[in-house]
Amino acid sequence: MELMVLLNALVTRLLFVLHSLIGVWRVTAVKKEPKYWLLALLNLLLCLETGLTLKFKQGRGYKWFSPAIFLYLICIVPSLWLLEIHHGTQYCGNEPGAVQVNVSNQDFNQSRDSSHGNEGTDHHIIQTAKVFVNQLSTICETVWTLALHQTFLLLLVVGRWLLPIGVEITRDQLSQLLLMFVGTAADILEFASETLDIEDVRKNYALINAILAVWTWSMLQFPLDLAVQHIGCKSSAPARIPSLLLCRYSAELWNIGVSLFIQDGPFFIVRSILMGHFRIFNQMLVFFTAKNILVVTLQLYRLAVITLDFRATVLQKSRKGEVCCCPCEPYEARAHVAGHQENEMKEFVAFPPKEESQAPLEDH
Repeated sequence: MELMVLLNALVTRLLFVLHSLIGVWRVTAVKKEPKYWLLALLNLLLCLETGLTLKFKQGRGYKWFSPAIFLYLICIVPSLWLLEIHHGTQYCGNEPGAVQVNVSNQDFNQSRDSSHGNEGTDHHIIQTAKVFVNQLSTICETVWTLALHQTFLLLLVVGRWLLPIGVEITRDQLSQLLLMFVGTAADILEFASETLDIEDVRKNYALINAILAVWTWSMLQFPLDLAVQHIGCKSSAPARIPSLLLCRYSAELWNIGVSLFIQDGPFFIVRSILMGHFRIFNQMLVFFTAKNILVVTLQLYRLAVITLDFRATVLQKSRKGEVCCCPCEPYEARAHVAGHQENEMKEFVAFPPKEESQAPLEDH
């Protein structure tokens, strides 16, 4: 096993575990009940997955699916649900530099009192850490929750980048996937923060649960790598039209399906319900609703273009009498044609064409 592969696999999963533990700590601090520390046991699933991946895959990833990302979602999403449902009303009156100033003052006093010996230095470090943790605890709950949302989505992208890739995905495909994840994460963060910050939404417990359910549903696209990989065909034998369409445009169809059924479609439905049924209107809500309508319309237009293009290709081949094989696996079809041509060439060499007999010349 390569050292860098092992290091990336372990460091990435360690970051996942630490971030989920911070989320559990915030839930315990907000709820004031130690029983919520039991949520930390979910990280055992991630530890088990790490051991199995190191043993059977030598630390590398799987095709089309990332178990580490999926288990990280299982570890952190319950904590974010509890924080959003609680949503304390503590006033955010802390200045941005208040924590740093208080810690630095305490730092100075402790360093002046404990400047003798190693024991004083150790005591100074411990006290500084306690002061820093206490200052972090005074930050209001809304800031903590938003920070966890932001770091969660950033860690999803960075973690997918650091995780070792399998043999089925290339670096070019990974770069495309990461760029897509950045835009997706920004849309999901905007949806959660923009809708849950509305005062009328906060007063409706059912609306909060519905929005969080749609937010959780949209996160399920991160463990999947189908957006940049083609499914491919198992054989070059003639297949049905839907199978050929899925084979040729698998990545494009997956992107369209994600937009319509996992992200922009559900987001548009939620925002339409907020405006149509609950009469909630603001400038940003109207703008992002129009943006969702535009994206859904463009995706449907893209689906129509793909279908018409594929239909034209199939009709053109059928008129020429060609067999429609999957274009995702050109090697097998090419090998079949090459083998057929090679057999014909052998027959041609074995039985050369007869030359026309020439009449003998007369002697003069």
